[in-house]
Amino acid sequence: HILCTDGKVLSVSDFEHSGKQAIAVVFHVNHDEKTEGNGYAVYLWDMTPKAFADSLGVEQGTSADITAYDGNENTFALYETEETASPMAEAVFALWKYGQSAYVPSVAQMRLLYAARGIINPVIEKCGGDPLPTEADECWYWTSTEVEGQQTVKAWLYSTASGAMQETPKTQAHKVRPIITINN
Repeated sequence: HILCTDGKVLSVSDFEHSGKQAIAVVFHVNHDEKTEGNGYAVYLWDMTPKAFADSLGVEQGTSADITAYDGNENTFALYETEETASPMAEAVFALWKYGQSAYVPSVAQMRLLYAARGIINPVIEKCGGDPLPTEADECWYWTSTEVEGQQTVKAWLYSTASGAMQETPKTQAHKVRPIITINN
């Protein structure tokens, strides 16, 4: 399914006849009552590489739980940290022109995205977006999850090619692929 700029979720065939503008592709439908929202949609385009934080030595209040679906809360924590800025979170917040509250996915949310990439990449392309890369030098994206025990200096990168994780200094610039929680 496709998420449109007006907040409507349409099947691919309905979208093709709608005249609406796509913003994201649905990659997960939520069946867990404890998890917020009805599902997740991935933004159609990569963001330019940004740093997780503009300085080291500050715990930014995100979760270090690699099993939590808490990207939205993590992105807010990054944005609100006063001791250091998060160029990544600031760039994601700037996307809100369509009223969609996009955020940086957690490791657990990236795992769901990785599992669905073969199904959603053709839909992303059909909508004019950037498919999730499978080339080793183009596949690394920031998550909003800090590394347990190293929260002041490292966060997790996630590979859309292999599903691997890599702990990385937060001041390095890497791509971000925002996601959106669908609440209908």
